[in-house]
Amino acid sequence: MAKEELIELKFRLFDGTDIGPNKYSPTTTVGTVKELILAEWPKDKENAPRTTSDLKLINAGKILENIKTLAECRVPVGELSGGVITMHVVVRPPLSDKNGEKQLADSPKKNRCSCSIL
Repeated sequence: MAKEELIELKFRLFDGTDIGPNKYSPTTTVGTVKELILAEWPKDKENAPRTTSDLKLINAGKILENIKTLAECRVPVGELSGGVITMHVVVRPPLSDKNGEKQLADSPKKNRCSCSIL
């Protein structure tokens, strides 16, 4: 019987750097992959995710669900003959950080354009 083909993935972060590439079984869930990304997250990066719920993985323009396997997400197996698949990682910023500063930063945007008709 043929050996299960592994999927080679790398993960593109918001600043253009990558985590990986690493090989995963097609039966690996997206939630498990997120845990591995969190463990490998570069320590020197700002806006680091705290939990896996702070991360979203995007492949082929679709956000991947935690409970699905890589095979269920239609990640091509064996089609690229050794090619690495790049997935994008989106980090949801923490909501509790500096809410007061965020409100101050947002307020000028609302008043950016004003018109006076005389």
